[in-house]
Amino acid sequence: MATTPEIIAAAIFAVAVIHTFSTKFFAHLAHIQPRHAGLWHLLAEVEVVFGFWAFVLVATLVFLSGKTAAVDYLESRNFTEPMFVFVIMVIAASRPILKTVMAAVRMLAAMIPLSRGVSVFFLCLSAVPLLGSFITEPAAMTLAALMLRDSYFSQPISNRLKYATIGMLFVNISIGGTLTNFAAPPVLMVAGKWGWDSWFMLSHFGWKAAFAVIVNAAVLTWFFRSELAAKGRPEGANDGGRMPKTVAGIHLVFLVGVVLFAHHPAVFMGLFLFFLGYTEAYKAHQDRLILREGLLVAFFLAGLVVLGGLQQWWLQSTLTGVEPTVLYFLATGLTAITDNAALTYLASLVEGVSAEFKYAIVAGAVTGGGLTIIANAPNPAGVAILKSSFDDESVSPLGLFLAAIPPTCVAIFAFMAL
Repeated sequence: MATTPEIIAAAIFAVAVIHTFSTKFFAHLAHIQPRHAGLWHLLAEVEVVFGFWAFVLVATLVFLSGKTAAVDYLESRNFTEPMFVFVIMVIAASRPILKTVMAAVRMLAAMIPLSRGVSVFFLCLSAVPLLGSFITEPAAMTLAALMLRDSYFSQPISNRLKYATIGMLFVNISIGGTLTNFAAPPVLMVAGKWGWDSWFMLSHFGWKAAFAVIVNAAVLTWFFRSELAAKGRPEGANDGGRMPKTVAGIHLVFLVGVVLFAHHPAVFMGLFLFFLGYTEAYKAHQDRLILREGLLVAFFLAGLVVLGGLQQWWLQSTLTGVEPTVLYFLATGLTAITDNAALTYLASLVEGVSAEFKYAIVAGAVTGGGLTIIANAPNPAGVAILKSSFDDESVSPLGLFLAAIPPTCVAIFAFMAL
């Protein structure tokens, strides 16, 4: 039986989900009501949504249960993932890392017998998402989004191409991290308890995901090949001069260190503070660090952690006792309105489940990870980087959902038919 706080938390969560689909409306209000433009712009920031409603939930808990109970609930939440995403975003988006990855992408693109604008776009949507299995999905999202922004979204490309690209990017990042057992948040939540190592992930999920990622990227690239060849700028918006190998190498060491200690915030936050000191000492080789964007994404995810902690009563009952094929599609749908890591975490609490249950819940969770902004932890990072290229500087949730359906269908085929 659900308690009063749990029922109210579910209602607030539902309002927050509706709010994420209404950010375009608030952005429009900011233009037609300039007197309150500041408030409307704040509510139009998708990264603010869940943090704002988490504050409402905490205030409600204080009123219903008292300050001590509300604080105890907050302290019971695990905020490691929001902290990690913030740190990995800032480091991965630094100029030395970005230039290193972009140089590797250009080298691979030169081997593809297509125009540079077409081949670089294909690699941004295929190779970089698969790289997320090793540098983590948030880092891959940050790198791919920055390269797409500088090489394509900053150019006068069509809205149709923009939405098709961001929809596919989110899907490919979500499934592209399944080659290993540590890079995708929904896999990370269950890998230890269920004994899934990287070989298991590669043999059961990874090769299917790689197939879907490459097919998705190839089809979209071919469909828009003329526009990409004519308007793409694969050399990027700002080359920034030569990057010393030592500086790039040190940045890569910081990145690897943070990935290795992703579960230990005391360690990766210490590394991050050291990283900030290093970038200050070598300013000549740095661009502006994306601290604001990273903090907004962390705020979004922290709000999701707070709101999601009281949804177990209805999510877990929904997942149990369902036939595996139905469970796969149910997980895909639920991911769109919750968060795939939260979904698999709740599934890991169910005892005595079959191997088919485990496969269905994880496959469904990563399949639906591109349908909405809240479906996968790295998605807010992609929105934060790319939204300035869209009308009203806001990504339409409906436009994203519709654009993500075709690549999601390819992922469904890969996980269910192969």
